[in-house]
Amino acid sequence: METMNHAGFIVASYAAATIVVVALIAWVMLDFRAQRRNLAELEARGVTRRSVPSQGGRTMEQAREDA
Repeated sequence: METMNHAGFIVASYAAATIVVVALIAWVMLDFRAQRRNLAELEARGVTRRSVPSQGGRTMEQAREDA
């Protein structure tokens, strides 16, 4: 019987936690899409990623060997 006194608090706590988790998931998804757009824009302008070796340039391993 005493648990019925706290049912409103328990339901509100679960609802608040669910809202926070859903908001975080939505935020991550929106940020991921924005970052992919930014990356596509940079690649369209010719900026390449450092993790991808350039076609004519040296790789990181070659630069380390030369140093």
